[in-house]
This record gives sequence, structure tokens and C-alpha cells, in this order.
Amino acid sequence: MHPSALYLLITLVSFFFSAFLFSLLINRLFVKFSKTLGIRNNSENQIRWSNSSKPSFGGISFYIIFLISVAALSFIFERNESFRNISLLGLIAAATLAFLMGLFDDAYNTRVWLKLLTQISCGIILIATGTSIHLTGNEWINYMVTIVWVVAMMNSINMLDNMDGITSIISTFIFLTFACLLMTSGNFTSPYLLVLLGLVAALSGFLVYNWHPSKLYMGDTGSQFLGLVLAFFGIVFLWDGQTGGSLMAIDQRMVLIITMFALPITDTTTVVIKRLRRKKSPFVGGKDHTTHHLSYLGLSDRLVAAVFILVSLFSSALVILIYYLPYWQRYFDLLFGTFFLVVFIVLFVIANRNIPKQ
Repeated sequence: MHPSALYLLITLVSFFFSAFLFSLLINRLFVKFSKTLGIRNNSENQIRWSNSSKPSFGGISFYIIFLISVAALSFIFERNESFRNISLLGLIAAATLAFLMGLFDDAYNTRVWLKLLTQISCGIILIATGTSIHLTGNEWINYMVTIVWVVAMMNSINMLDNMDGITSIISTFIFLTFACLLMTSGNFTSPYLLVLLGLVAALSGFLVYNWHPSKLYMGDTGSQFLGLVLAFFGIVFLWDGQTGGSLMAIDQRMVLIITMFALPITDTTTVVIKRLRRKKSPFVGGKDHTTHHLSYLGLSDRLVAAVFILVSLFSSALVILIYYLPYWQRYFDLLFGTFFLVVFIVLFVIANRNIPKQ
């Protein structure tokens, strides 16, 4: 290995462990010194699996380490021009807006229309700074799909934050997968790599306190921020995934999306269908998520988390495999799409059996 490449690798590894230790420290301080700040009162829109109130500070640590990761780009990479990268600036602006909206929602339960307007604004910021889904030849359709994707991901991750460790686990695997795609392609100087490593470190440190029985929640501050960042990297790596310098086939990109985001898509779709069937608003919380129904089957909270770890691990491995296939055939759609179908059907069936009265 070239000396400069080895130095960069050591620097990246050092940064990751430093960020992880910082995440442990800051979340430890939140647990130790928080009493009532960040602990939400019971409300009609907030129904958690756990009956006890706990500080919702995790999202603050995510955002702090995210900013540190961005700032560190100028120190780690020579001739770094990250702050001339309009897409990265768009990510910073949209992520900040998502963070502030989540922070406000943790303090005051904001109205649904205000949250939706903010989420749409996040999508518009990404579009305005050059990050949008290229699905058709019509840019306006592409822009609409981008906004729907951003809004859907922000709400999906927010809804998925319903049991200890679940959202942290899924998000960690997705970010780690994107980091692996960069590293396996030899792109160690990408500014996105440092940001992804920082996010993985932040989530790993937080997970120490979010693992069952949790001492800390991420709150809407964390879930809205993560949803936006996941939507951004989903566009960069999957929706606009490239091979040989050109966009992958549309069906290959679709398979990548449903494989990588199988769990969030399945949980959100299942919950929305069930609540609409009961003529209940999808935006009102309840103990009717796929995670909850696995628990109703007799699995402990830790076993539910273990199931999601295994599914996420398999999902990540499939995405890396699909991404580096030398060619794509139509029958691959069914071959690799079977994973999503199995996950969706199994969890959907489980979630629609013996539904407890809400």
C-alpha cells in the first residue's frame, strides 16, 4: 500500500474511534445530567413501547458529530474543496432544518401540517443544491419523486423509532453499507466517507445507551435528522447509482432501494394499511408496529433487535453484491427482489394476526 494511502486509512480509522468515544461521552453526560429536559409528556401523538419516560437527547449527539465530521474534512484531506461541494452544503442545510424541526417537536408537539411543510422544504433544499432522483426524462417528475422520497423517509424513520435500538440498528447498517461501497471502490478521499463514518460512530456510541433496557431515546430530533440523511445518501448511492460512469438500469436501482430499505418500507407500509383499515390516522402513534407484533409472538425486546440485526446484515450484503454485479439481467429483478418480498410478507402476516385492542 502506498504510504499516503496507508496514512489516510489510519487517519480515517482514528477518526472513527475518536468519534465513537466522543459519542459515548456525550450520551453518558446526557444520561447523567438530564432530569426532565428532553423528556416528553404523554400525548395523543406519542405512544411508546416502554411505559417509562426517558431523555430524548440522542439526536443532539448525532447532529454534533455530523458537524464535526464535516469540519474535519478540511483537516484530514489535502486540497479539500468540500465547502465548494454544493450537494454537501445542501445536505448540511437540509439536515440542520430537519434537526431543528425535530428539536422543536420534542419540546412542543408540532402540528402535522407544519412537520410536512418542513419535510417538503428539506426536499426542495436538496433539489436546489443538485441532489435529486433521476428516474425519468422529465425533471419535474424527478423533483416530485425526490420530495416524496424525502418526506417518506423522514416519516418512516420517525415511525420506526418505536422500540429500543431498532432505528439505531437499521440506520447504522445502512450508513455502514454506503461507507463500504466507497471503500471497496477505493474512493477513500470522498467527503461522504468521513461523514458516513462519523454517523456510524455516533449511532454506535448512542446504541450503548439505547439498547434494551434503554437509558436514552433519540427523539424526533434524531429520527427526523436520520431520515433526511438516509434519504440523501439513498439518492446518491442507490437512486442515482452508477456503474461504469453511467446510471444503472432503473429496475436494478429499484431492487437496490427495496433491498436496502426493506425494514423501514415494510414497517411503514404495514402500519399505514392497518391504521387506515381501522379508520385511524396513520400519524397517531400506537403499539401496532412489526416490532411490537414480534414481541406479541413471545420474543423479548433484545431478540426482536437481534432479528432486525440479522435482516439488516443480510440486506447490506445483498446490496453490495447487487451493486458490483458486472451486468444486470431481467430475471435478477425476481431473484433479488425475493428477499424484499419474503421480509414484507412474513412481517405483514405476523402484524395482521391476533391484533391486540389499542
